Amino acid sequence: MAINQVLFLQIEIANEYMKKYNISLDEFNELDEKYAILEFIEDGYEPFHLTGNEGILEEVHEYIKEQRAINSESK
Repeated sequence: MAINQVLFLQIEIANEYMKKYNISLDEFNELDEKYAILEFIEDGYEPFHLTGNEGILEEVHEYIKEQRAINSESK
């Protein structure tokens, strides 16, 4: 896997996620700091790059929901 391909996918998905869920770059960065979204995309690059952006957006959104649930249970 080439780092450029991973970076491209991270940027593309981040931009599409912000558009789809109407959030700012600052809000996305806050989510990334809490839930490591960009790392999640990097770790899942192999299956993700074959999935298509809409499928990846759904995976990322489900991941964030799961992380929120885990964090709220641990409080």
